[in-house]
Amino acid sequence: MRKDRLYFLTFVSIAIIYTIIASIALHYINKSETITLLETYLEFSKNETKTFASLVGHQMDTGIGKEAVIQNVQESLEETDLDIGYLSILDWSGKIVCHPDIMKVGEQAGASKSFVSSITEDLTIESFYTQLKTRLKEFDSASNDSDGIDNQSEVIHLYSVAGTDWIVAAHIGLGKISLKLKEMRSRFLTIFFIMGLLVVLSYAAAVRLIGSVYEKRLELKNKLLEDEVFNLSKLNSAVGDYQQRVHDTGMVGLEDTPSKRRVLTYLRNELLSIPIEEIAHIYTENTITYVVSFDGKRSTTNSSLEELFSQLDSAHFFRANRQFIIAISSIDKIVKYGNNQLKILVTPNPDSNIIISKNRAAEFKQWLNL
Repeated sequence: MRKDRLYFLTFVSIAIIYTIIASIALHYINKSETITLLETYLEFSKNETKTFASLVGHQMDTGIGKEAVIQNVQESLEETDLDIGYLSILDWSGKIVCHPDIMKVGEQAGASKSFVSSITEDLTIESFYTQLKTRLKEFDSASNDSDGIDNQSEVIHLYSVAGTDWIVAAHIGLGKISLKLKEMRSRFLTIFFIMGLLVVLSYAAAVRLIGSVYEKRLELKNKLLEDEVFNLSKLNSAVGDYQQRVHDTGMVGLEDTPSKRRVLTYLRNELLSIPIEEIAHIYTENTITYVVSFDGKRSTTNSSLEELFSQLDSAHFFRANRQFIIAISSIDKIVKYGNNQLKILVTPNPDSNIIISKNRAAEFKQWLNL
């Protein structure tokens, strides 16, 4: 996959994930803030109705006539702003006694559409939120414009005036609160959009930056790997050249050297004398020294690995580690193993891996005249 396509898919994935998370978060945050706003309205309305009812009741207690009290209350209510919220006075039959809009005085309040149906019910914030959403949906489905809801209000709290048949009703303007809720949601959407844009762009830039750093490291590792492959190729080529030289010279000159020409071994109860040129490798296991021929036959010897190696021609045999002596002609391939170690593949294949440590690798290369 191309890098640009990978970065693009990463960007799209992050944007989708953020959109899903932001949508869920927006729903809960918007609900929480709406409830907080409505709770403020509700608490303020409760306090206002209680205070207003107390003032009206106090006027009645001072001996002021009922008509005079109604006139005083009406004059004070006419200055009220109807958009956000206002107070009115009803009698027990639901008839409007005082209202900021004097044209509504004498009408029925229409309690069937109010949030509260009696003064004994306590409107909770959760029910307030639920009923408000229901009423706003009703208006939205009934009309495509907001003109119908602007002049609508709902009763959210009732408080009786002591010593009278009057009830102080607290109204909330649906148009104003609907506008506030829309503005609040719009602000949240704007904030989430800006945050999302910054998060997605920052994340994409970080991925690109980290990706470029990783690519540089990967290129360096690839270069080192290429160097290792080249060195191994060179090493295997050197093994081939050395094997060819050994094949061309054979075992000539062994007569003039103190090296052994044959190794005495045992196969069960049979005594065998194995020519040096037929030995593929020698190894020790559980304090027993085994001699393996090119034909795959395995026999044992009473000599230790140290004793045998000291008697063999170092031009033809190499001490790979504490367990193995290998013949140059048995080496099939050299591969990288672990941390700068070499693994020697020989014929016939032994039961254990032949590993040349990092420290002996240089000696091995020198043995191959590298």
